[in-house]
Amino acid sequence: MSKPKRARDIPVYVYISPAEQEQLQARMADAGTNNMSAFIRKMALNGYVLHVDLSPVKELVSLQLRCANNLNQAAVTANTYGGVHPEDIAALQKDCAALWGPLSDLLKQLAEIVKM
Repeated sequence: MSKPKRARDIPVYVYISPAEQEQLQARMADAGTNNMSAFIRKMALNGYVLHVDLSPVKELVSLQLRCANNLNQAAVTANTYGGVHPEDIAALQKDCAALWGPLSDLLKQLAEIVKM
């Protein structure tokens, strides 16, 4: 009597480092399984990879850096010449206030991603 054929008969080999093996075993323990083949298969087929587009973050960082630079220039002017024009202060306040809305929205979106 011959053995029944395997349902999964194509082997896939992956080489990992000892540190990666420790991480893999820790994740398996977190998942409550000790079958490495089943765990890797489940993660490869049903797991997901997050690819986050950080271009809005880069844009907000750029705007924040500009705002900080303008604020620094106003501080230098105030310390050098003893004052700053009220229009300049109003423009700085407007620029900084305009950053808070998009920044708050972006942080909410990032918090939702982290919850996944």
